[in-house]
Amino acid sequence: MADEPLVLGIETSCDETGVGIVRGTTLLADAVASSVNDHARFGGVVPEIASRAHLEAMVPTIQRALDTAGIKASDLDGISVTAGPGLAGALLVGVSAAKAYAWALDKPLYGVNHLASHICVDQLEHGRLPEPTMALLVSGGHSSLLLTADITTDVRPLGATIDDAAGEAFDKVARVLGLGFPGGPVVDRRAREGDRKAIHFPRGLTGPKDPEFDFSFSGLKTAVARWVEAKRRAGEEVPVADVAASFQEAVTDVLTRKAVKACQQHGVDHLMIGGGVAANSRLRAMAEQRCERAGIRLRVPRPGLCTDNGAMVAALGAEMVWRNRAPSALDLSADSSLPLTEVSVPGHQHGDVHGEAYRALGS
Repeated sequence: MADEPLVLGIETSCDETGVGIVRGTTLLADAVASSVNDHARFGGVVPEIASRAHLEAMVPTIQRALDTAGIKASDLDGISVTAGPGLAGALLVGVSAAKAYAWALDKPLYGVNHLASHICVDQLEHGRLPEPTMALLVSGGHSSLLLTADITTDVRPLGATIDDAAGEAFDKVARVLGLGFPGGPVVDRRAREGDRKAIHFPRGLTGPKDPEFDFSFSGLKTAVARWVEAKRRAGEEVPVADVAASFQEAVTDVLTRKAVKACQQHGVDHLMIGGGVAANSRLRAMAEQRCERAGIRLRVPRPGLCTDNGAMVAALGAEMVWRNRAPSALDLSADSSLPLTEVSVPGHQHGDVHGEAYRALGS
């Protein structure tokens, strides 16, 4: 096996069928098949539709990634797959496919954590993560602050969402404003036309007695909805761009304020921001300004690597191989509520299935 492991990663936690191929920290292919248009008319992701879309897209997307990378499946050193958290049915499609390829190719299998993968993807752009690194993950299902001492074994949650995640709040506010789904990109676009100081929306969980590093955006979402409803009830035109900008300012203010504070309290001088909401232009700008003032190095992957993708799963899988971490067993199961403390899922091997392939990792 080459010094830099060649790993294929499969991501199916939500509505994106992502397949990435990575050699070490170099991205060779990042193929994505999205079913977002199939969900748009429902205003959110429908699990059954997502699962069927993954099933239909899986083999063609894997083949497209192999063709782009210019390799054969037999060249791979391992198969990595998101084992959780995520939608149960969607995860099951990806895990089943990964197990099938691992078995057929006689390659080691790595079931990895979706959130840890969002952190590890930054290595494809900025090199290996310093240890420790503070990670702020913001997506449709998660808003989390994580202290990362070793991306393959030691990711410690400091704070998380207690109700609506940041991305979920973006979707709901976009729906209130009639901007469509998904809400993040369209709210970001409209916000650029508005005045972010026009309306002062509340900043959740920022009081002196509130949890320091937890997040809550439910109250903010409700405040926006009530403000818009009051305008409409009074027969006044809703300033959509100003509402979008003011809402976005409230979200990014809380996220970046808590992230910088966590770095300072834990003596960490690197902050990594990942997840779909990390593509937000105002979040990036505010984080850059606040990190610069605090003497913190900021790492944010390019927008295409922030959303769900197979490259991030391949990146973590390659790191697992490089650090000689134990692979998963072929009885690996999808876990929709996989805790962040489980970066990977070794499983319980029955017999010596793939014993030679597994032992080869240590050679």
